[in-house]
Amino acid sequence: MAVYFVTGATGFLGRRLVARLLARPETRTVYALVRQTSKARLAALAQGWPEPSRLVPVTGDLTEPGLGVDAAALGRVDHVVHLAAVYDFTASDEANQAANVEGTRNTLDLVRATGARLHHVSSIAVAGTYAGRFTEADFDLGQRFASPYHATKFEAERLVRDSGLPHVVYRPSAVVGDSHTGEMDKIDGPYYFLPAISRLAALPARLPLAAPAMGATNLVPVDYVVAAMDYLMHAELPSGSTFHLASPRPQSLTEVYNAFARAAGGPRVAAHVPGAKALRRAARFAAAGVDRVPGGRSVRHAVLEELGVPPEVLPHLSMAVRFDTAATTEALDGSGITLPELRDYAKPLYDYWREHLDPDRARRGERLRGRTVLITGASSGIGRASALAVARRGATVVLVARRAEELARVRDEIVAQGGKAACHPCDLTDGDAVDALVKEVLAEHGAVDMLVNNAGRSIRRSVRLSTDRFHDFERTMAINYFGPVRLILRLLPSMTERGFGHVVNVTTAGLQTDTPRFAAYLASKAALEEFGLAAGRETLSDGVTFTSVRMPLVRTDMIAPTGLYRSLPAASPEKAAALVVAALEKRPEVVNRPEGTAVELATRVMPRVTRLAAHLVYSAVPESAPEARGGRRRHPVASVAAAVTRLVWRPR
Repeated sequence: MAVYFVTGATGFLGRRLVARLLARPETRTVYALVRQTSKARLAALAQGWPEPSRLVPVTGDLTEPGLGVDAAALGRVDHVVHLAAVYDFTASDEANQAANVEGTRNTLDLVRATGARLHHVSSIAVAGTYAGRFTEADFDLGQRFASPYHATKFEAERLVRDSGLPHVVYRPSAVVGDSHTGEMDKIDGPYYFLPAISRLAALPARLPLAAPAMGATNLVPVDYVVAAMDYLMHAELPSGSTFHLASPRPQSLTEVYNAFARAAGGPRVAAHVPGAKALRRAARFAAAGVDRVPGGRSVRHAVLEELGVPPEVLPHLSMAVRFDTAATTEALDGSGITLPELRDYAKPLYDYWREHLDPDRARRGERLRGRTVLITGASSGIGRASALAVARRGATVVLVARRAEELARVRDEIVAQGGKAACHPCDLTDGDAVDALVKEVLAEHGAVDMLVNNAGRSIRRSVRLSTDRFHDFERTMAINYFGPVRLILRLLPSMTERGFGHVVNVTTAGLQTDTPRFAAYLASKAALEEFGLAAGRETLSDGVTFTSVRMPLVRTDMIAPTGLYRSLPAASPEKAAALVVAALEKRPEVVNRPEGTAVELATRVMPRVTRLAAHLVYSAVPESAPEARGGRRRHPVASVAAAVTRLVWRPR
């Protein structure tokens, strides 16, 4: 019965190898090194592994001598498998040194104490910048190292080779997902470029592309690496045996691109343009030139990060070395373990990435089915109509308003129609209540995909009658501006974390007409609209977008106090809801009505005339509030005459 001790058991390679070891009939125990904080993760993984009773977690740490493990307490150990390491080009030199070099040194202490055979997982990174054929017997050929990762993997393997302990070394190349299921645990290597390939898939698949030959890489699927290790670990091999778990031939970057482009249904590179070396030199020269400009390096890095590509990764996309795999091929002969061609498993890799890792997966598509949409002011009017319309399109609607009973009626109406909705009463002018609302909604629904800031109040009162009513402006800003902004700010972190969110701010077409008597209302809506326009330019790369719906006059309870509006044309709540749905599905920056755009254009072309016309309407139309509050009112004709005089006559 065999006993194993494994470092890195919860990693991408480790968890697969441990599962295979547990399934072997001759296995007695698999000890897994874990930090205290990783015990729960190991336990969760073990639930899906065969024979989990054979797994024994051992608390320790790579950075401690002997891994912080009491070797005597372990008893007999036949195999120590050292998988734990930092596999990250963006990690610091200190982090690489601590995990890759000191971690290996401390693992060797445990191997000495137990008398076990060491299986050290190194990397083809030990070849560094070597150009040419690199065999499994090669190690120190005077190569240089372009990153802390490469240098520390070389030093770690040197420690193993010089230890005098029985050992076998495995050098995987860049490991990608499972060749059958596509499963991968993180964005790495070629995965950084799948978003661009996915977007190119919008072009016709038969469109031939031409590109320079930009070098080659070396990729292997994780299932091949794990299967080969499991087989080789149990073969009769001399100490010091080394295996390249890599492709026997370099895979050109064009080949890699074409494999994934075929999987994505996009156009493929059909021809190489000459001058690849010259282009690479020009690119390096241009990058160096940009870096010399003040702030240039930051700008270049920002552009790359916007594309989702860490700057540290670019220098390692291509390698000049060719890895000989003759010893590996011979040792695996008769095992049935063979390395598949990338073109044969790129499709499951791409499909898994698109479903689970694509940063754009949450924002894909324009429809609402499956989305969680929070709508404020949902108890009546535009909010109620929007909630019903959104629910009919398959979204789960989170209904928010002050009036719990009215919300419940809207929820019941949605449910009766086969939709999904939940009520969350809240006073949006109460900051503590908004904070509690967001915590409650995220706990219950997991995420809010889209937010519709519809709740609001309108005050129709001239400035002349508002000189002693500053509280009108405070109340309007509280519900129309501060409430929505607080809600946006509280939901923004979860939207950013998921890489998707859309906010619809219901503003007003009055921002295009500057309608008199609505100074308080229009100022609050202008503030909200400008917040969304400015914030949307900041959060674009986070996947969070904003739309302002400049709503026309809508026949709701909000306009009921103004008797004049009963005779004016107004949209129904359902027509207004259609504008909200369009904003959610299309996600433009602003939704305008044609009449609002026409008035805005007229204002730009004839500003003095439109201002006079608005004043004429103001003078001719009575106040909603009693005139007695404002004292004597000028006759409309006299008011218009005075306005014309002031527009035409200019003091000299």
